[in-house]
Amino acid sequence: MTLAPNSTDPAEAVERKASGSSFYSAMRLMPKAERRAMFAIYAFCRMVDDIADEGIGTREERQRELAAWRADLDALYANGQPERSAFLRDSVQRYRLRKEDFLAVIDGMEMDVAEDIKGPSLETLDLYCERVASAVGRLSVKVFGMEENSGFELAHHLGRALQLTNILRDLDEDAEMGRLYLPREFLVRAGVAYDDPSTAIASPAIDPVCRNVAGLAHEHYARAESIMGSRPRGRIRTPRLMGAVYREILRRMEAVGWAPPRRRVSVPKAQLLLIVLRNGLR
Repeated sequence: MTLAPNSTDPAEAVERKASGSSFYSAMRLMPKAERRAMFAIYAFCRMVDDIADEGIGTREERQRELAAWRADLDALYANGQPERSAFLRDSVQRYRLRKEDFLAVIDGMEMDVAEDIKGPSLETLDLYCERVASAVGRLSVKVFGMEENSGFELAHHLGRALQLTNILRDLDEDAEMGRLYLPREFLVRAGVAYDDPSTAIASPAIDPVCRNVAGLAHEHYARAESIMGSRPRGRIRTPRLMGAVYREILRRMEAVGWAPPRRRVSVPKAQLLLIVLRNGLR
């Protein structure tokens, strides 16, 4: 979903395009002002992610685009006249969103622009998840009205759980872009070479590698659920729903496995509705 930086209202564009998705279902549980802020955050993420993923321009040109976003955020937080991020102003002021979290997301995009990630170490993978997912979580929990201690801990674990689930779901799409986010340690243990992503994910040995990653995701889901179960201050219906939906996606992937040929797993609408009702009423 490509969004132009100068879109009249990127948040509204994202909301229209997200209609019908599990993400949109989670957002519908929120009051209008909070939902608007969440779609603004998501619009920002989509626009910087498009720079990394669309492959338009050289790596140097894409790095300059991300640098321009950094400068634009500087202008926004200095009460200047940003050209790209003006749509974030109300959300930043209303919910006191931190500039360092927006910048962390850009740091994650720069990891993809600098080189095609192939078999990162567990440490590098965790840093990537921290930047592209948990940083977004820290922005989100501010909107949810959570205290930073419990909120940031939730963002740490739920962000990593969601990102690892996405990595397992997007194996084939990432390989087409020359990327393989599965950790090097697991690949080496299974005897899977990781220099060519397409060859790596064609190996029957890729299934146990993915199941090890799924185990990491489950650990983070469990920690996130424990935090939410302690009844922290703030509104946690939306992160609870996001966790429930993506955990179900992970379970369905585990049921069919990752051995080739793979098919993309999704949650049927009836099951999604049950999840929404169950978590929306908790």
